[in-house]
This record gives sequence, C-alpha cells and structure tokens, in this order.
Amino acid sequence: MNIFVNSVNIRTSLVDGPGIRGVLFLQGCNFRCEGCHNTKTWDINAGEEYDVLKLVSILGKSIPNKKITISGGEPLLQKEALLYLLKNIKDWDICLYTGYSLNKVPKDILCYLKYIKVGKFNKDLKTTTIPFIGSINQYFINLRN
Repeated sequence: MNIFVNSVNIRTSLVDGPGIRGVLFLQGCNFRCEGCHNTKTWDINAGEEYDVLKLVSILGKSIPNKKITISGGEPLLQKEALLYLLKNIKDWDICLYTGYSLNKVPKDILCYLKYIKVGKFNKDLKTTTIPFIGSINQYFINLRN
C-alpha cells in the first residue's frame, strides 16, 4: 500500500506535540485554510509516493525515540494508507493533527493515537500562546488520560 508524503522532518520538533518528536507531513488537504503555513501540502498529486512499509523503515531509522506527529495537509484524506501506517507503528507515541472535529475521526484511527489536535485553522483566531495549536478554535487532546 502506498501513501503520499510531502516531507519527513528527520530533525526533531518541539512544537508539533509533547516532547522531542519527528514529524511526517502527508500530502493533500481539502480544507485549504486561509493563512495556512503549509500550503505546499494541499495538492494530493504533489509530494512523493512511498510504500508504507518502506516509510516505516525510514521512520524507524530516523526517529529513534519513536515519537511522531502525523500532519499535513489533512492526513485523513488518505485514511486507508494512514491506518496501515498506524498499524505498523502501533507501539509508537503517535500524535495526529487533523482539521476535522473529534467526532469525525474514525475510531479505528483513534485507537492508535496518544494525542490528537482537532479543528481547522482560523487565521482570525490565531494564537501563539497555547502549545501545539494554531488558532483558539482548535483542541489538543491527550487520548490516554
């Protein structure tokens, strides 16, 4: 199974979820929020196509602490490939960033996540003071509490 990827941040991030973690940016977005900082992820036909198992191998070598945030674009546009990826990294500390509300995220995806950021970015509600979110209408949720 293949998945479309914009980029893999092999360097670590401190702003895309708790702790030091890698970030995987998936390709394609249906929301296209005004003021988005990642517009290069919008076109589903751009980016690179990876075999999911090859991508898992790359991630395993690049992110030794097994903490990852999967963002985009909108990761849920590639639901089947995302689910296959999650099943293959199920023992990782996984955070998902999505523009959907929590009740729209499929349960078969949620069960693999430790954290989730939900809600579309709204430039009129932009914040730089609340960790891990871009606008105050978004929510960052610890799913294991």
